[in-house]
Amino acid sequence: MENKNFGELASEESINKAKDALKKNGISVLVAENGADAKLKVLEILPEGVEIMNMSSVTVDSIGLGKEINESGKYNSVRNKFKAMDAKTQGQEMKKLGAAPEWTVGSVHAVTEDGKVIVVSATGSQLPAYAYGSAHVIWIAGSQKIVKDLDEGMKRVQEYVLPLESERAMKAYGKGSSINKILIIDKEVTPNRITMIIVKEKLGF
Repeated sequence: MENKNFGELASEESINKAKDALKKNGISVLVAENGADAKLKVLEILPEGVEIMNMSSVTVDSIGLGKEINESGKYNSVRNKFKAMDAKTQGQEMKKLGAAPEWTVGSVHAVTEDGKVIVVSATGSQLPAYAYGSAHVIWIAGSQKIVKDLDEGMKRVQEYVLPLESERAMKAYGKGSSINKILIIDKEVTPNRITMIIVKEKLGF
């Protein structure tokens, strides 16, 4: 069972602490009232026609953003390219496309009040783009993902994210998930590369 304490929305004070600290660490920050507002903010940022990859994310899918990116015809969708490729014969080419799309949209698993970000993954597929490969990264995160520090962030991942993601993966793929690879963003050195949208609504895990 998940530790439900990590599913509680953050206070205004906590949101403001995280917002200020993220900015000091080189990450642009917007605050959205709800999922619909967050989606609108992303679409205002995205130029039409850009190459973009929406990473696997309950948050992104829950606000209809993945559908917009892949089905509106307004963007050069990497996921649409994947549909026309054979994973057995073009697997390495698909990895390259996913590792360095011009734009990436996704989510994270914990944001600390001192401006650090934790992303965990079973395969690591989203991590290259987040860490370095993409020229532009947009993260959408419900404020329940805000924690005090990295120690609490890892506790959140283990006690809250993993049980819920394992349950989702079991339904979708017939097997649970695991924390195999961890990315911690302490600072971003490229100005305006990463934008974090903190949402005052519970989205994703």
